[in-house]
Order: sequence, then C-alpha cells, then structure tokens
Amino acid sequence: MTAAPRTRYSSFLGYPRLPSVPYGALRHIPGTGRGLIVGDALAFVADPLKFVRDRHAAFGPISRTYFPFEAGVVLLSADGNEFVLRDRAQNFSAHLGWEPLLGRLFRRGLMLRDGDDHRLQRRLMQPAFRKEALAGYLERMTPRIVRETARWGQRPGFRFYPAIKRLTLDIAADVFLGLELQSEVDQVNRDFATVVEASLALVRVPVLGRKYARGLEARSRLERFLAARIPERRNGNGSDLFSQMCRTVSESGERYSDEEIVDHLIFLMMAAHDTTTSALTTIAYALARQPQWQERLRETVQELDRLEVQPDDLSRLEPVEWVLHEALRLYPPLPAIARRTVRDCEIHGFSIPANVAVSVYPIFTHHDPQWWTEPERFDPERFSPARGEDRRHGFAWVPFGGGAHMCLGMHFAEMQVKAVLVPLLRQWRLGIPADYRVPYQLAPIAKPRDGLPMSLQAV
Repeated sequence: MTAAPRTRYSSFLGYPRLPSVPYGALRHIPGTGRGLIVGDALAFVADPLKFVRDRHAAFGPISRTYFPFEAGVVLLSADGNEFVLRDRAQNFSAHLGWEPLLGRLFRRGLMLRDGDDHRLQRRLMQPAFRKEALAGYLERMTPRIVRETARWGQRPGFRFYPAIKRLTLDIAADVFLGLELQSEVDQVNRDFATVVEASLALVRVPVLGRKYARGLEARSRLERFLAARIPERRNGNGSDLFSQMCRTVSESGERYSDEEIVDHLIFLMMAAHDTTTSALTTIAYALARQPQWQERLRETVQELDRLEVQPDDLSRLEPVEWVLHEALRLYPPLPAIARRTVRDCEIHGFSIPANVAVSVYPIFTHHDPQWWTEPERFDPERFSPARGEDRRHGFAWVPFGGGAHMCLGMHFAEMQVKAVLVPLLRQWRLGIPADYRVPYQLAPIAKPRDGLPMSLQAV
C-alpha cells in the first residue's frame, strides 16, 4: 500500500506544521484569548473535567480555545459529539486532529487514518477481532489471569493499578504479539509504557524535553523489535494478532506493508491495554467504595462455578457489563477526541472554517445532567434495560468513539474486563479505607496518581 506523506515539524517545541487559519478567523466564536504559548493546555492537563465544566459555564456548547501555537474549537454537547464523530458530511480529518498529539509516537495507527485508507486498513484488521478470534484470545488469556489474580492477595502494600497494568500488558504481549520469553515481554512492556507517558509532554523537542525524547527512543526500539520478526510471522501459522496481520490479504490481493504492521501494532498495544487498565482500575475503586455492588457482582460471577471465563459465559454477565459501562462513563479513558476541519462547516449556530483543530469531550457529556441522573453517583443500573439512560442520546456516552472510527477493539476490551473480574471477585473481597478518595490523573489516559492502594481479603 502507498505510504502517507510525512508531517513536517517545527523546530520550536516540536509541534507539527499543519495548515491553519489566522487567529482572527475564529473571533466570532466566544472563548479565550491566546494567553501563554501553550494556551489552555495546562488547564486541560491539570483537570480535564473542571476545564470543560468551566468552559461550558462561561461560553456554552461551543467555544474558541488556544492550545500550543493555534486557536481551535471546543464542542461540549452530545449533538457536537455526533456531528464530529459521525461526520456525515466528511468535514473532519482524524489524522490531522491527532497528529499534533500522537503523530510521532503512534504514527499511522488506525485512529490516525482517514477516508479510503482508513476503511481499507480497518477492513484488513476486522477478521482479527471477530467472534472466533476473540474466543481464541480468551482461551489464551484466562490461565494467566487466574494465576496472577490469585497472587495479588499475597503482596504486601498491594496497589491495584500497577498490578492490573502489568497483567494487561502481559496479556497484550501474548495475545497481540505472541511473545513467550519473559525478558522480551518485560522490555516491550517498558517501552510501551514510556511511549504512552511521552504523549503527555508539552515540550516535544528531544534536546529540551527528555520525557518526549525517551518516548521517541522507546518507539524506535519497538519498531526494530517488531520489524525483525515480520518475516518469521509471515511464514508461520501463529494465532496471535501479529501473525494474523502478517498473513492478511484483502479481496483484491493487498497486504499490509512491513511499516504498516509495525505502526498498527504499536498503536493497538496502547489502545488495547490502556483502555482496559483504566476501566478495571475505576471498577475496582468503585466496587471497594460500594460494597453492595461488589457483593451483587460476586453473586453473579459465582453462578459460573469456575474461575476461567468461557465464550458462552460472556452474555450471562450482564450486571458486569453495566458496571463496566458506568466506569467508562465516570472516567472515560480518553477525555477528549481530536479532529481537524477539512472544509467549512457549521454547528450550534457558528461557522467553523477549514483547517481548524476541533475537539469533542466525552468527559463532559458523560457528566452532563441533561442525560444522566445524578451524574456524579456510581449507578450501574442506569445502563440496565429498565432505565436505559444511555439511550437518551446515541452520542452522550462515547468512550469508544463513534462513526467510522468506532473502536475496533471494543468487544475485546469488554471480554477482557469480564475475564478479569470473574476470578478477582470469586477469590478476593476488595477494600479501601472509608475516608480514602482516589487522586485521578485524567489525561492522557485516566489513572490513579497513587496507584490505588487496596486490601484484598479471601472470600
């Protein structure tokens, strides 16, 4: 396949040179001025939920903002989510939206592609996420999950987040990459963690920003590691995602290039394990604070009468699914979704010219009282068929995005969450001090700043 053109980057702070409109072209939209060089970025990183609530209170569902070196538009409504994510008129580019944030670190991942290129790449990848493939992944991951969760209660000073992060990374290294040597798994996991951490760096010139430089170095190591194994995977018969991608052929005979395989795998490893890690951490915290829900789920999972989840069990765990959806509502893994206009468009009564960065914020609509009863309360039954608050607007709850870019790994994530919660709750009772409140870092991906210390008592 034809490689996409490389983006040029400026020498000042390392941000890309993208087509943009003059600052004055957005003056008709209410909002903030230029301020410092980084504009509103610091306020967003410090507390994304406060950032969007303050903006909505001041300016309403659409406002002008200023992030590094250019003005942009913030949309804070379920209608805005639908307008951007469904994108019926093809007004937006996902590639140009994510490029400033992720372009060098997760180059040409599926989320960073547009149009026919995105459709082809996604179509080639879909067989690896169909029901039969997911059943194979579940069979591979469940013994490891049962083994590792059994050990958690034996660790002094147990912290849930690093434990679940390590587990999901190990699962991804096995299911996605087919790695068996622990030394290889450990190095790959360290490099992925470094790349994800670098995505939060504001300074992106390697000489000045060491966090970002370490991310680029880790990305290069991952590229070399994966590229060296492609010939073997093309000629093998492995069932891991890496092997499947190496052997995939489209209806017209097209294959992934070596570069595309590497780019997709680096992105998918991040998307798969970080989303699940974030969701499971939120669930563990919520269940520790809400013992009645913990006991309700424990009763549900005990009906399976075994620790290892099987494909036929997944549909029998409906309350677990409600809890997962509520966790993703309260703390969506991605607080914001980025796009860039490729043509003039209009929303909420304001025109937006082409070449403007536009962002929607799931974290706002997920907490919007217009759609959710007592939105700050952990209440999984809001997702039950009897209440169905998520059906009030199809784009009020969008933790997996929407439209053509709806997360391809959504069902994998839901399956993995169930596969972890069944043995976890059958073996352990989760506890935290009554006065403990988790200090959340909401960007770039929701996680606890203190690792979520937790006690585990045998059931």
